[in-house]
Amino acid sequence: MTTSPSIPVVDLGSWPGGSAADRKRIASELTDACRRVGFVYVVNHGVPPALLDEAFAWSRRLFDLPLEKKMLAPHPPAGSAVHRGYSWPGLEKVSQTLYADGEEDRAKQVEDRRVSDVKESYEIGSEDSIQQPNIWLPAGVLPGFREFTTAFYWRCFDVAKELLRALALALGLGLDDEDFFLSFHSGANNQLRLLHYPPVEVEKLARDEVARMPAHSDWSTLTMLFQDGNGGLQVEDPKQEGRFVDAMPMRGALVMNVGDLLMRWSNDSLKSTLHRVTLPPLARDAATAPRMTPARYSIPYFVSPDPTAVVRCLAVCADARNPPRYPPVTQEEYARRGPGGTARGERLERTDGMAG
Repeated sequence: MTTSPSIPVVDLGSWPGGSAADRKRIASELTDACRRVGFVYVVNHGVPPALLDEAFAWSRRLFDLPLEKKMLAPHPPAGSAVHRGYSWPGLEKVSQTLYADGEEDRAKQVEDRRVSDVKESYEIGSEDSIQQPNIWLPAGVLPGFREFTTAFYWRCFDVAKELLRALALALGLGLDDEDFFLSFHSGANNQLRLLHYPPVEVEKLARDEVARMPAHSDWSTLTMLFQDGNGGLQVEDPKQEGRFVDAMPMRGALVMNVGDLLMRWSNDSLKSTLHRVTLPPLARDAATAPRMTPARYSIPYFVSPDPTAVVRCLAVCADARNPPRYPPVTQEEYARRGPGGTARGERLERTDGMAG
């Protein structure tokens, strides 16, 4: 394991078909990164660079469509339980805050929405999901898009399954129980998200007049993120609250981060870390920065348990001195009520559970 800009790098190349010693070493490296930082670069993960290039090409084609074409597959109105289809700039506001029903809280919510998030997205799930049916563009608007993204969705899950196996092994569940997490994750409740951050004025972004994506955590099990070369993703330093470090793009790598549900399973031994999207590093020097940021594209893949899966503290992660910190909860209950109490998690005002 090596380290790049404070975020560890783990090579998964020897995991498939590797010896028991190889698999234990890789699992240990992955889980150590999740304990210390909550984020890790994963290389040789199994998604070929050519396939990633194709995925980003489809994303660019999608977002290059005229707005009226993209609006043929609109995300349902705010408050809907379905999070699929196209979200236009201004629809979504990412916040780490939970609001109550009082006037003071409503005023705070209005104030928080004053700074809009400048991005657009398209969300895709399993075609087998009953709770989250896909919303597709009409046939002929972007031929081949549905077929490619559906196949890419399951290719990403193939990678996620190996990461879940490695985490189970390193948490102490043993070689005979590597598939523990897979018993809760059929893949049908995951989410593939195509994200586009249009160019925005550097000065407005630096003065917080607009935002790309404010600091938040993901309340999935884990997130796999593919990003282009323009940068802007930052991760909070676990040892210094409020200090963020750059997660610089690494060609071909995915960025994996722990979600709130995995943090609950591990009794906080694995960290669900705050992260955000802001100015790319080269745009922070006011003397040399261009007036507009470059466009940014990213593809997060959120890995979530099945709706009725019960998330409870693993026995190997608790003892008399460190008792379970969270009560058992199903995924659908956690998603419905939003994060609360000591369970820190992201909330979108359109009641989504994940960003990226």
